[in-house]
Amino acid sequence: MGRRDEWRKVLDSEVKRWSALPWRRLASELHDGQYYEAPLDSKTYQLEAALLTDTEQFIHVMVSVDDGSLPASIFPLAESFIRQKADKD
Repeated sequence: MGRRDEWRKVLDSEVKRWSALPWRRLASELHDGQYYEAPLDSKTYQLEAALLTDTEQFIHVMVSVDDGSLPASIFPLAESFIRQKADKD
């Protein structure tokens, strides 16, 4: 399994975790961004979660992951999602 394949497992897990939160909590927790580490299979990965856009209708959130190694971490693996504020949360 390649490096980015390993990152994908971590990213999928973190996107799932963040996207399960109510939009109000997402907006609050990601107002200044979150930089943190997450372990998986005895390795530690660096993550960033950020609020990209906050409009009256929706928020747009980005999550990225890398393993901290150069030069691979210059281009982290990232994914984003949009949460409608009309959601009942």
